[in-house]
Amino acid sequence: MGTAAFDLGPLWQLMGLGALLAAGPLLWLRRRNAQASPPARLRALTLLTLFLTFDLVLFGAFTRLTDSGLGCPDWPGCYGSASPIGARDEIHAAQSAMPTGPVTHGKAWVEMVHRYLASGVGVLILVLCVRSWRLAKTARAAQVSPWWSTLTLLWVCMQGAFGALTVTMKLFPAIVTLHLLGGMGLLMLLAWQAQAYQPRPLSGSRGLLWGAMLLLILSIVQVSLGGWVSTNYAVLACSEFPSCHDGQWWPAMNFEQGFTLWRHLGVGADGTWLPFEALTAIHMAHRLGALLVFTALLVFAWRLWRSGQADLRPWSQRLLLVAAWQFLSGMSNVVLDWPIVAALAHTGGAAMLLLLLTFLLAGLQQGRTRSAAALAVSS
Repeated sequence: MGTAAFDLGPLWQLMGLGALLAAGPLLWLRRRNAQASPPARLRALTLLTLFLTFDLVLFGAFTRLTDSGLGCPDWPGCYGSASPIGARDEIHAAQSAMPTGPVTHGKAWVEMVHRYLASGVGVLILVLCVRSWRLAKTARAAQVSPWWSTLTLLWVCMQGAFGALTVTMKLFPAIVTLHLLGGMGLLMLLAWQAQAYQPRPLSGSRGLLWGAMLLLILSIVQVSLGGWVSTNYAVLACSEFPSCHDGQWWPAMNFEQGFTLWRHLGVGADGTWLPFEALTAIHMAHRLGALLVFTALLVFAWRLWRSGQADLRPWSQRLLLVAAWQFLSGMSNVVLDWPIVAALAHTGGAAMLLLLLTFLLAGLQQGRTRSAAALAVSS
């Protein structure tokens, strides 16, 4: 169709639509927390933004799973329009030429709704940043440095840039994976800030603090592997569980081709089609990573339960529930031929695991900081 990759014509319309979408949650929040203190209102805004960002991450996964990532082949609009309605002729022509291709009316709407939701979340984060700086300048000491919300604002701008590259670079696997990780990172930044406003920190030893940090790092690596599986469409490279395929526990694999990061979708480093053994290697690496993370999570949950701290035992149960959720949803992807519901459940479980660990780590860090401060004052 000769469509330009970037057409900034509809940018202001999309930003206005994002502000309109953000206005509803902001008005609801203002009415609900009219009598709350400024820090409490800021925490409520942070939690609301976190909730809507979680929804956005899931809708982004839905966009990818329905092959709608190129439903509009330009950015930020759709064939230079702010909605698929203005681009219906171009979409119809593309769909007529390739009925099962990347551009259809349905896929265009899925892609644009994702962009609308992302714009709304971006506006909420901008408001969060402005209010954080305003609170920091008042007589009341801010509980959270406004630089956290500033970092979050910069992060969401970077996330938008990766969203644009996802389209303009035609679902380049490394870019799509980084876009997924950017969404997870945004959730973690918001979770850290929300926990910092919590007046009751968690109590725990230095060992638990380091254990939570190690488990979070392992989980981030595992989520990265999961993103690499999804963006390379390697979920069904193994069609059995716990074996891979044909009863094999260790099938033929090509890790060099599978983990060549800078390459186009379905193409190896040498420019030829990516061999099936490379997809198998990607899938098996994720399974092995899952085994490591699952074992570490069980040990850490047991440590939390045995710590003797009443406020930590619920966290042990939450982590075990998420571990069970991830095991069942991951297995369902394989044995049920990758249904969208199971795939979305697995992505949501990964996001929830990172959120729980971030809240827990922030709470433990906050508790140890306050304990050290109290000890210094008493001495």
